[in-house]
Amino acid sequence: MTNHPSNNLSSSLSTRVVSPEGEQLYTFEYAASVTETSVTVVQVYVDLGVIESIGAMLHSREIARIAQIQRLRQDLGLNLVGASIVLDMAQEIAQLRAIINCKIN
Repeated sequence: MTNHPSNNLSSSLSTRVVSPEGEQLYTFEYAASVTETSVTVVQVYVDLGVIESIGAMLHSREIARIAQIQRLRQDLGLNLVGASIVLDMAQEIAQLRAIINCKIN
């Protein structure tokens, strides 16, 4: 019998874990599976401060960031630091736009 990713996903979600703010948290294994990477890569990203964990758990926004980093690395050939900087700058620009929009309206 082969082990399908969907079986792993359902078993990794069988216990619901939420942050103090009430947001769903996910395991490194789940993050690695949905981003088609490895737990080792996820751990390296945490260790380098590219993504933030809560213990051994991640918010969905961190999983999305892993996927974005992977796309930037594969599609544009950026290294890990470059991809991280691009995402940080994009987030800062979005925040500045929101501030400007609030002041205009």
